[in-house]
Amino acid sequence: MYIKKILILIAVLGLAALGYFSYKIYNNIFNANTVFDSENVTIYIPTGATYSQVRDSLRPYLKDLASFDDVAQKKGYVSKVKPGKYVIEKNANNHRITDILRIGNKPVQVVFNNQERLENLAGRIATQIEADSVSLLNTMRDPEFLSQNEFKVENALAMYIPNQYEFFWNTSAEEFRTRMKKEYTRFWTAERLQKAEEIGLTPNEVAVVASIVQKETAKVDERPKVAGVYMNRLKNGWKLDADPTVIYALKLKNKDFDTIIKRVFYKDLTLDSPYNTYLYKELPPGPIAMPDISSIDAVLNYERHKYFYFVADVENFGYHKFAENLDQHNRNKQAYVRWINAQGVKR
Repeated sequence: MYIKKILILIAVLGLAALGYFSYKIYNNIFNANTVFDSENVTIYIPTGATYSQVRDSLRPYLKDLASFDDVAQKKGYVSKVKPGKYVIEKNANNHRITDILRIGNKPVQVVFNNQERLENLAGRIATQIEADSVSLLNTMRDPEFLSQNEFKVENALAMYIPNQYEFFWNTSAEEFRTRMKKEYTRFWTAERLQKAEEIGLTPNEVAVVASIVQKETAKVDERPKVAGVYMNRLKNGWKLDADPTVIYALKLKNKDFDTIIKRVFYKDLTLDSPYNTYLYKELPPGPIAMPDISSIDAVLNYERHKYFYFVADVENFGYHKFAENLDQHNRNKQAYVRWINAQGVKR
């Protein structure tokens, strides 16, 4: 009888111990293990990160890091850390958190426009994906890649079509560039290529003219009309005489693209630069800014008219007054000069 009681006691204690450990395992796996109040938190795990680094990233957000370690170990995550962007929900348990880190890499929306140079573009992209600006810029300027794809450093900006794109945060510089080349090829459809051929321009030349159009007017509905002026000048063998190209040449000469230049003087028109379209009839060697899709399409579908001149309309700000001849243009220009002098704009 005594032995029987001992056996029963051992059995009870064993069941209790088993129950305790089962309860503990259940808690470790399925009980909420977060301590933040927001709906979710985002952590970024860099390429090559160790599990120790992941723990450091999680530390501020978990109640019990040791219990997470236990589950992560059991699920094999400790030796298979993956880089990326991960979003952890409020009240997530260790099972859920580990699964998120294993298979929940979230894409990011990469947006860019209005960049003047590859340097600016690289800096903008580096704020949105893991690749840093130096590696991005070096990749964008890679001579072998540019040569293989019929670009030069001067016109490489044309390959990056402004839009919103979905990437994984841990995208490398090379992966970003490769994707952008695919998007560029996709953008230049057979229809767009045919339109470029019909107006006598290559896609890169379209981008150059489009960049000038974009700098001339922020009004999307006016861009086809402005493009028509420049196409009229090109078709008639004129120089483009575009102020934005002079401004770009001045910034390039001064190695200062942060300065805002609002006014071009006659002395500026003599600056010897391939970007100065007052001095050279040829198109600039590359875009003077990143043209957006509306500017590119404005050139491809430019408005057919007889205008050769335009100047800012001081009675309808943001738009321009157009003229067919120099006499009419000079009258329009006088009104603009009077207005800008009254504003005290020196540069």
